[in-house]
Amino acid sequence: MVDVITTAIGLIALVIALILLSGLRVLKEWERIPILRLGRYVGLRGPGITYLIPFIDKAPVRVSTRLDTYEFRTEQTLTKDNVPVNVDSVLYLRPVEIEKAILSVENYFTATQLAAQTTLREVIGKVTLNELLAERDKVGGHLREIIDEKTEAWGIKVTSVEVRDVIIPASLQDAMSRQAQAERERTARVILATAEFEAAQKMIEAANMYEKSREGLRLRWMNILYELGQQSGTNTIMLIPSVMPEAGWPPVGTYGFKELPKGPTKNENKKTETKQ
Repeated sequence: MVDVITTAIGLIALVIALILLSGLRVLKEWERIPILRLGRYVGLRGPGITYLIPFIDKAPVRVSTRLDTYEFRTEQTLTKDNVPVNVDSVLYLRPVEIEKAILSVENYFTATQLAAQTTLREVIGKVTLNELLAERDKVGGHLREIIDEKTEAWGIKVTSVEVRDVIIPASLQDAMSRQAQAERERTARVILATAEFEAAQKMIEAANMYEKSREGLRLRWMNILYELGQQSGTNTIMLIPSVMPEAGWPPVGTYGFKELPKGPTKNENKKTETKQ
């Protein structure tokens, strides 16, 4: 009988010890827990070791104070110029007022997600496609301001919102690609025409200079011959006409710049022979 009583007392003591030990909590450096004593909020605990009175104190949730991320996107949202786009974004948030995050909203993370999705649709509808593609930082900053204003009442701080990708229909991508190619061709043609115009101006200026200085023209002529002779990989044959004192220098012909004195034609030769 004594052994039975001793065993029962030992079991009861073990159960009581287990119940008392069940109130121990070990919290990490970035974790906090709210304490509800008989349903009433009494404060936060953590980090380190804390104790909850069994059956009296409860900790419904653990809150992390570290920066958290959330990826979200919209499906087929129209921009200001009526272009359907899918926008992929990422949001960075963390609770700064834990009491508000616990007491003011059922689930602060889910509430922030829904606020981010609806805000993204609103902002996309107010910008054009070109603004969305070229000014992602500006759009992300505008998103952050609006979402942070909504979550401020919940004790949540939105530190940044980034637009990662903008997906547009394939047909529109092809049209934009053709437009960009046409724009590059137009720019290339304008540059080429400008270069030809400037080259023509320089040639006219050089011709005027050579007209005033025959020595300069002779030096240029000799330089052309030198460059032709320096060409490698090809067999260059240069036919240089003889110098004609009456025609001036350089000689006339393929490489000349002045017309040769015209000799008598065949008809004139025949007339001369007839007279003789």
